[in-house]
Amino acid sequence: MADLDPEVRYTVHHQWLRLLPDNLARIGISDFAQDSLGDVISVSLPSVGDAVVAGEPFGEVESTKSESEVYAPVSGTVTSVNDLLSDSPEVINDDPYGDGWLLEVRVDPARREPTSGELKLLTSDEYQSLTEG
Repeated sequence: MADLDPEVRYTVHHQWLRLLPDNLARIGISDFAQDSLGDVISVSLPSVGDAVVAGEPFGEVESTKSESEVYAPVSGTVTSVNDLLSDSPEVINDDPYGDGWLLEVRVDPARREPTSGELKLLTSDEYQSLTEG
């Protein structure tokens, strides 16, 4: 597995989240997830302006092996989707934490940390323990 960034948070569903300035969060799937899926051949994502809800699916990643739902690690409004993936979904396999990101959402500043109804975000060490277990 690629080195995990200590600034990134993860979910048990193998999504990652990186907090950005201005209450934005970038979301993608982990290296573990892309490796498990195999060659990614298509991605289905919401549109800019759509709402995503923590713990609920917002899209799908299809590979040569299977199709998997992608779950939102936080609630927010989609501000950007990675247009590169529509023509080159394999970028997720090549660079899941860089150019292979899925979308960005604006998170309510009061909800930057998960609440009782939302997913627990794991540190890189916690996620590594999960995937090695």
